[in-house]
Amino acid sequence: MFPFIERIFADGGYAGGKMALTVWRTGVWRLQIVKRSDAAGFEVLPKRWIVERTFAWISRNRRLARDFERYATTVAVFVRLAMIRIMLRRLAANASS
Repeated sequence: MFPFIERIFADGGYAGGKMALTVWRTGVWRLQIVKRSDAAGFEVLPKRWIVERTFAWISRNRRLARDFERYATTVAVFVRLAMIRIMLRRLAANASS
């Protein structure tokens, strides 16, 4: 269904067997768990900032700032629309320069 996905970055909450089985069934995806560091203070974790940055971009859309939707499919549609909006802005900026 998503041929462009090759690798999934996830935190330790997705390290269980259920997620591993789901990824294995696709035959294509690879799951990479990004673990938290036990070091005190702030530390940039590799790849985790990509997810956090994307969540920040998505939450700039007013409708996605809070959990207003009743169904998960509706949320998925609005996340997709938010990402389309972000990509269209980038493409328009590149075309004008």
